[in-house]
Amino acid sequence: MNIGQAAKSAGVSAKMIRYYESIGLIAPAGRTDAGYRQYTERDLDTLKFIKRARDLGFALERIQTLLELWQNRSRKSHEVKALALAHIEALDRDIARLVGIRKQLENLARHCHGDDAPACPILDDLARSTHTTEK
Repeated sequence: MNIGQAAKSAGVSAKMIRYYESIGLIAPAGRTDAGYRQYTERDLDTLKFIKRARDLGFALERIQTLLELWQNRSRKSHEVKALALAHIEALDRDIARLVGIRKQLENLARHCHGDDAPACPILDDLARSTHTTEK
């Protein structure tokens, strides 16, 4: 199948497929005599694997490791589990950070009157942050 068909089947863009090839995440596709990329079912399975891993928030470096483990039939599942648990810990940190940001913004929005007056605690807070870092 050509790159457009592979992209559609895997749920990624042709541009992403070319990028994954350029960084070595997937092997370079076979080529027709005219130079067009040709993808196999195995290539498609790999692209779908990458797409699913990306949907779960894994970074490309981790996806490379997961691909290597997936393709290695003598792998140890504890290695895969360790990667997943480390990713969960990172997600928990991100969630906590985002919840903190949301609370701060919610507090600022609650104190903003949102009327026609120019006074705005949200802008005041943002400006206060710039004054503490400037000298």
